Amino acid sequence: MASSTSSRASSGHTADGSPDRPAAPSGAYDIGIDLGTANTLVYARGKGVVLNEPSVVAVNVTGEVIAVGSDAKRTIGRTPSGITAMRPLREGVIADFTAAEQMLRALMKKALPSRRFARPRVVICVPSGITGVERRAVIDSARSAGAREVHLIEEPMAAAIGAGLPVDEPVGCMVVDIGGGTTEVAVVSMGGLVTAQSVRIAGDALDAAIAAHVKKKHALAIGERTAEDIKMAIGSAARVPAPRAASDSSPDSSADAASDAPSGTASDVASDTDEGGAPQRRTSFTVRGRDHISGLPRIQEITEEEIREALTEPVDAIIRAVHHTLDACPPELSGDIIERGIALTGGGALLRGLDLRLQQEMGVPVTVADQPLDCVVNGTAKCVDEFASLHGMLTGAKERPRRTVRL
Repeated sequence: MASSTSSRASSGHTADGSPDRPAAPSGAYDIGIDLGTANTLVYARGKGVVLNEPSVVAVNVTGEVIAVGSDAKRTIGRTPSGITAMRPLREGVIADFTAAEQMLRALMKKALPSRRFARPRVVICVPSGITGVERRAVIDSARSAGAREVHLIEEPMAAAIGAGLPVDEPVGCMVVDIGGGTTEVAVVSMGGLVTAQSVRIAGDALDAAIAAHVKKKHALAIGERTAEDIKMAIGSAARVPAPRAASDSSPDSSADAASDAPSGTASDVASDTDEGGAPQRRTSFTVRGRDHISGLPRIQEITEEEIREALTEPVDAIIRAVHHTLDACPPELSGDIIERGIALTGGGALLRGLDLRLQQEMGVPVTVADQPLDCVVNGTAKCVDEFASLHGMLTGAKERPRRTVRL
């Protein structure tokens, strides 16, 4: 027995459940995963963010994976009867264990292509309001996909770290992370979550509201990809001031706006700038879908105002979650939040006018973090790189259950 144990140790392999005996040099195979409903980002230690793929898997009738990530997303709504494109995560948690395991395995293989037999230590972001069963599903999926150790960190904590907030200081910082499946609202102080709420209304709910509005008002059926394109193009939470002049806008902001523009709408994208190159906000969008009555393809023009009206209900739900979190915040930390404001992160933070609407409703400053889409993965990356010093935040994520508000 002793000889077999020493043989395993000399070969660099570690039995499951022994986190103190790494299978490789310390930290060599560490990766961080922002396991999102819409997109999954993977950070590899020493390499940076190596993957940013949609959380989509295409499988055939036998369960064999046909495509993962971007390749699978392109097949949504276009697959034959024998192939199904699915999202393994719904509302921030694993809905299909097998598909999630296959997706994680494929993404981890892409992240560590030259280390076929490596069993990495993995740090995964999870919503603050998930149940113990849902936590176990994440851990088991990652271990089945080949992880040596699995550590969890709550998404609002990772977002706060990635946004550069002083999470380890005795001051209150508030972060609102709006992802694809959940909106995480939390007050952070001294390395922990003082109060937090997870609302399962976020980007997907905004897309669904747009699709339902177009179907109800125009009798036009559209897919989730088209609804997302509409949201990115003309979606807004409040009426916003006129765009800045060309001299006030940076090249980076123009590049970001161009990269966020939906594909297949070149004429619409071209109207985003005038002859002088100044940004010009789009106020309408041409929708292509199937007529709900005749069943034939049809083109319909929709306006920014009606989409703003369609988004009223999910936006109000997010605002209520922020209000409830502020209401549960200790008075001393409330004073800090008035001074420091609220940080918006996640893809939903890019919804036009959301920061203004929140500021009007809450009466405190609201700012959109730099690179809001990358805040969670950047916070996860810092936990991977500084694992020893930030380990307490990871174990805290396992020990403190949070309530989930379902509105």
